[in-house]
Amino acid sequence: MADLDVSDLHGALTDKALNSMNFLNEVAQHYPDAISLAAGRPAEEFYAIEDLHSYLDTFCAYLRDELGYDEAAVRRTVFQYGRTKGIVHRLVARNLLADEGITVDPEALVVTVGCQEAMVLALRALRKDANDVLLAVEPAYVGITGAARLLDLPVLPVAGGNDGIDLDDLIAVVKAAKADGLRPRACYVMPDFANPSGLSLDLETRQRLLDVAAEQDFLLLEDNPYGLFPVEGVDRVPTLKTLDTERRVIYLGSFAKTALPGARVGYVVADQLVAHPDGTTSLLADELSKIKSMVTVNTSAIGQAMIGGKLLQHECSLVAANQRERSTYAANLHALTKGLAARFPDGEVTWNVPSGGFFLVVTVPFVVDDALLAKSAQEYGVLWTPMGHFYDGDAPIHALRLSCSSVTPAELEPALDRLAALIRDQL
Repeated sequence: MADLDVSDLHGALTDKALNSMNFLNEVAQHYPDAISLAAGRPAEEFYAIEDLHSYLDTFCAYLRDELGYDEAAVRRTVFQYGRTKGIVHRLVARNLLADEGITVDPEALVVTVGCQEAMVLALRALRKDANDVLLAVEPAYVGITGAARLLDLPVLPVAGGNDGIDLDDLIAVVKAAKADGLRPRACYVMPDFANPSGLSLDLETRQRLLDVAAEQDFLLLEDNPYGLFPVEGVDRVPTLKTLDTERRVIYLGSFAKTALPGARVGYVVADQLVAHPDGTTSLLADELSKIKSMVTVNTSAIGQAMIGGKLLQHECSLVAANQRERSTYAANLHALTKGLAARFPDGEVTWNVPSGGFFLVVTVPFVVDDALLAKSAQEYGVLWTPMGHFYDGDAPIHALRLSCSSVTPAELEPALDRLAALIRDQL
């Protein structure tokens, strides 16, 4: 028998972050009868199978009519292994210009298997040796923490505070790391309606963050899956990449929330220049593509065709394409905050009120953990996410995350009733 002991495998396999990702992805399957306020996935009501055929036809027409491919080349593009950096890079560049005001050379893009691969590629390239560290605003998305663990890249937490990031703490963490002989390579930040906090950075904070990154000489990894979903009356704030004049930002993008999560298509904008010993330079995207060629070879051409077709059908803008979704999420978020206020008027239970996105955080006067979640699912019939999954270490956390994206309006009231019953019983 060739059985193994976990102590003989990579240490990240027992890390809290990796266990959290699987737990959060699969918890609803363990409690199918519970109403879920846990899942951060998009609403499914606007999906239609026939759209997939339409997207494919549209993309193939684009290959013929705009790129001049003959029928053999069209079939080869869709059915065969493809270009490592992707086949929809031109369309993604058009989308970034239309929706974010970002002008980027399509060659500075790598189309990835979801945004998760984009994170892995960027971190793998930046991690040179044991002195390198990643900064991450805490509470942090577990995907970035887990990816860093797999790559033996330590993560130093930066306080989020009430503004989405505490810049004084960021500077202090960077200086302390340098004093210890470490090299902060990048800071991971989700400036718009962050997962899990729901917080956003205002324009002044974004500009100051760019200044700090320049002064202290580190990169910013900007993750923007929720930026298209502000509530009614809230103006979108320019992304860090839009404001970036020094190629300081590596931009991580995803079509999971704005197009089709099942396509598993994300991308990374890596327009930084890389100097080589022979005096030549390359784009960081070219270096990331070398890593990708050894990880996934390329991103599914079928998946890319679906995304490309959807982009083309909306003139490469997903702002207009997501108006229904934006309205749904905004209405659900309003109902969630209104429902909490009706059930907890005395201030003993508190919550933040994000200006968009999928998530908010409820703070309670007792410890919230996986055991309480199991009790909630089994005895009260409602799911949510313990905030402890988004912090490093094992300190007790008195908060839980609620998601409003994939719950229906008919489910919201009973879900809140069940959650209120659980909290009252705990109190």
